[in-house]
Amino acid sequence: MQFNDVLDNLKIYEAGKPIELVVRDYGIEAKDVIKLASNENPRGCSQKVIEAVCHEASKMNLYPDDSMYELKEALAKQYSVKDENIIIGAGSDEVISFAVHAKANEKSAVLMAGITFAMYEIYARQTGARILKTPSAQHNLDEFLAMYQANPDVSVIFLCLPNNPLGECLDTKDVYAFLDKISPETLVIVDGAYQEYAAFKDVAKKIVPSDLIEKYPNTIYLGTFSKAYGLGGMRCGYGIAEPEIIKSLLKLRAPFNITNLTLKAAIVALSDQTFVQNSLKENFEQMKVYEIFAKELGFDFIASYTNFITLEFDKSKNSSQIAQKLMEKGIIVRNLGSYGMNAIRVTIGTPEQNSRFFELFKTIYK
Repeated sequence: MQFNDVLDNLKIYEAGKPIELVVRDYGIEAKDVIKLASNENPRGCSQKVIEAVCHEASKMNLYPDDSMYELKEALAKQYSVKDENIIIGAGSDEVISFAVHAKANEKSAVLMAGITFAMYEIYARQTGARILKTPSAQHNLDEFLAMYQANPDVSVIFLCLPNNPLGECLDTKDVYAFLDKISPETLVIVDGAYQEYAAFKDVAKKIVPSDLIEKYPNTIYLGTFSKAYGLGGMRCGYGIAEPEIIKSLLKLRAPFNITNLTLKAAIVALSDQTFVQNSLKENFEQMKVYEIFAKELGFDFIASYTNFITLEFDKSKNSSQIAQKLMEKGIIVRNLGSYGMNAIRVTIGTPEQNSRFFELFKTIYK
């Protein structure tokens, strides 16, 4: 059977290996497996969310409110915007898909960092657009600008702030200086999936969505409940932009694209900022332990503004082998070999999980 030509060169996104497969493949009990590969919140989610979802479970036979007005109102209040500035997706991934398909096509190009979230390229290739990546792995705005000016067909620019899977983050003032030079006809997608972490660690990295879209009406800010809020399994993200952009993206949204349980979970999660702040605080306390550990063993890491850390090795070590040996012992991390890096990405776990990682990693590394 013949399918569309754009699928020929399209890679399938590979998510982190689930606990269930590690249990099956290596004979390890589920309780002994630690997943530090997908940047989930190891502290779970707010207890208030669990209680609300249990109460809402009796309504699973009903379709969700497709207007999503309660969640939109809660987000509008949180970010000082209006309901018409918001679109809800099944994870921020879905909003990325909407945005790329609304703007990119076979006659245009999509610009992104040398190493960044893999779904940017996958969604862009679905439209037939050319992919442009900066020479530098991390965000280098001089390179972005040079490539943008040399390619007048760029229709979409991705800025991942902070960047996944590396963890670095640009200062907001530098982002704005870059946006000053971008045509209002170019859509700039500012992915803030980890913004809660970046803003907590360094206010200079904080992107304020209302300020962003007011200054630059050609931007869309993306947020998610999958990371700091601990709702990765509920699949809920959002986009914040000027109404003109939101109206166009809504034409691509299927009805009832998130569940009624997801809606309730997100609404309640947003109201419990104490849980979020405690998660952020513990995350960076534990990240310092990782940094000290890396220095003691003599390998590099990328300073991170997220809930993960990228550990880089010299040629005497092999990240694929390290990741595999960790998995065989029940610790799942993300090998970045597919990105051309001799590195692994490790989600910052609980103190207990991290202690076990350090113990096993030290044995394997030596």
